Amino acid sequence: MSEQFAHGVVRHPGSSRRTDYLYRISIKSLIRNEKGEVLVVKEAGRTYWDLPGGGMDHGENIMHAIAREMKEEVNLEGSFSYRIITTDEPAYSPKQSFWQLRLIYEIKPRMMQFDAGEDGDEIAFINPDTLKASPSLVEQNIYNYTKLASEAISL
Repeated sequence: MSEQFAHGVVRHPGSSRRTDYLYRISIKSLIRNEKGEVLVVKEAGRTYWDLPGGGMDHGENIMHAIAREMKEEVNLEGSFSYRIITTDEPAYSPKQSFWQLRLIYEIKPRMMQFDAGEDGDEIAFINPDTLKASPSLVEQNIYNYTKLASEAISL
């Protein structure tokens, strides 16, 4: 399926209205430990690190979407504070055949206890500087998000 015929395309036949392209909203969470390392996850079937998180469901608010995704991927339990760091430019995902908009939040959990959840094969805290020159754009972006978070006012 091509970008032109992606899921989330809403056409308006017989109307002068332009075609609408709906976006899947993906919420990613940046968590840093006391050493400045970032919590990353390898989701099922992936070979690269990413921030934990995923798609926001209809009817969810942001806090509930973050809590659900963090439970599914890194078994986060308990309360947390959060703030938006940045948004990525919308991008087309040919594998899933949809357009996606990623929102990146910095998360400060009250308890820093994690292990791989049902949607995470492997988790680790890593130094974000090691990702700066990664061949994976997703991993390079983790480095960039960490820099943005460090430049912003902390929680």
